[in-house]
Amino acid sequence: MQKYFLCGYGELSEGQSKGFSLGDTAADTANVFAVMKDGEVYVYKNRCPHRGIGLDWQPDQFLDAEGALIQCASHGALFLIESGQCIAGPCTGDALTPVPVEHSPEGLYVLLAD
Repeated sequence: MQKYFLCGYGELSEGQSKGFSLGDTAADTANVFAVMKDGEVYVYKNRCPHRGIGLDWQPDQFLDAEGALIQCASHGALFLIESGQCIAGPCTGDALTPVPVEHSPEGLYVLLAD
């Protein structure tokens, strides 16, 4: 496992999403995004299970208009923030790939497989 600094605590606010490129940007696992909901931070690989493409339609835009669900910009699939489970769209029943988060005094780190 590789440990990567994600961001400081002040860089992600409640109800916001933010994308990150980590390590070797050519690597499949290098792009992730984070969402803060109810004080918890959820991090997933930025890869839709339906087409294998990034979810964001603009930088840091991973949520639907209400900020209640993660939404794929390509085909509108909707995912639960807390679990990454797809609840609507062509990949219903599939899920986003979660990335473990580690809290430290400096901020948030993520752990990615080598």
